[in-house]
Amino acid sequence: MTTTLITGANKGLGFETARRLIEAGHTVYVGARDVHRGREAASRLGARFVQLDVTDEDSVKAAAEFVRAETGGRLDVLVNNAGIAGAGKLGRVGDVTGADMMTTYDTNVFGAVRVTHAFLPLLEASDAPVVVNVSSGLGSLAATTDPNRLESQVTVLDYNSSKTALVMVTSQYAKACPAIRFNAVDPGYTATDLNGHRGAQTVEEGAEIVVRMALIGADGPTGGFFDKTGPAAW
Repeated sequence: MTTTLITGANKGLGFETARRLIEAGHTVYVGARDVHRGREAASRLGARFVQLDVTDEDSVKAAAEFVRAETGGRLDVLVNNAGIAGAGKLGRVGDVTGADMMTTYDTNVFGAVRVTHAFLPLLEASDAPVVVNVSSGLGSLAATTDPNRLESQVTVLDYNSSKTALVMVTSQYAKACPAIRFNAVDPGYTATDLNGHRGAQTVEEGAEIVVRMALIGADGPTGGFFDKTGPAAW
């Protein structure tokens, strides 16, 4: 049985990814900050719930101990999906403060590192461990400098740069931990709470690349950045 943890899984892309992986036979732990919403989502999915606030070191450590106790010390797949939109200062780069940056990075970058660090021993106990970090095309240097891409029209200092940083974090883990398949993904502009449901894709479409990379085996790619078409330039 493949055991999977997904952060921020009580709604949106995380919820849909959980649903699809459960269909594929995974035992899924729904990680969520809010206990009520997390338990409700887990119940709807037929998943297990673990309270997990990626910005809280103690919460992350407690979640790792909980999963360790329940699984015998193994985790096969980690999906770092939890993220925030940031300060919402669209197109106002000069208005973004250091505090804004810290808040956004605390979830989108440092949160993924906290969770990965805490669960690394459990992943190392797996025969074919996989980590999927949910990034964005808005974090792609190639996409955001291409005038033919929608991403080039969106200027958001804290969110965009946090997703760029997450791709580099992924690359560094992949080099340091060659036994684990580390990859970052771009789900595309998906209709979720993060963007007020303005995205052009459904969550089913957006979750496709997350699910695909969660299902790779020990011979799958590592250290890459992928969108629905395959490897993406970043």
